[in-house]
Amino acid sequence: MLALAALFAKAEAETITFSADSMRGRNGSRTDETKLTGNAFVKTGTMEIKADSITMSGDNFRYITAEGNVDGNNTESEMTFTCGKMRYDRTTKIAILEDTVHLLDTKNDVTADAQIIEYNQDTEVALMQIGVRLLQKDNVCTAAHAIYRKKEQTLDLSGNPKIVQGDDSFRAQEISLNLETDEITLDGRVSGTVTDSKEKQE
Repeated sequence: MLALAALFAKAEAETITFSADSMRGRNGSRTDETKLTGNAFVKTGTMEIKADSITMSGDNFRYITAEGNVDGNNTESEMTFTCGKMRYDRTTKIAILEDTVHLLDTKNDVTADAQIIEYNQDTEVALMQIGVRLLQKDNVCTAAHAIYRKKEQTLDLSGNPKIVQGDDSFRAQEISLNLETDEITLDGRVSGTVTDSKEKQE
């Protein structure tokens, strides 16, 4: 296994630590592409990434691309994720996760699955696309598109959205959910099923 190494990216005032079974590229170069293959691992100031292969490129290794069994941990946002491929821009702090994405907000106990999730680390907003499914407390939320705002703890759903809360279900063209209060706002072609308390007790 390639010995654990560290690079100092001056522009970002950040140390990048990495390891892998093999490396292709110039060790210590901050402008050329460097590819890590086999049990690849990269750690930045706020992100830890494991994958079959990881490529670092751009000035001061601005861009990190991971492919194959990607397993990551954003230590600043307290979020973990798995996916097939990811791209991370260390300057904008935007991560694009693709291919069967599973995201866990450990702080708020929110779990999300989608085919594509774009997460902005600065704004703490996640844009989710295709086959979105989000679980939180008793809420089961599904849609084609979703916007999850971590700071505000709100969720906006569109594209045949549906929310199930226990025995109750809600549909509309667009649905907004406050994850702290469970308040739901429905807009356009609203429909739903609500079970009253007497029926639940029986």
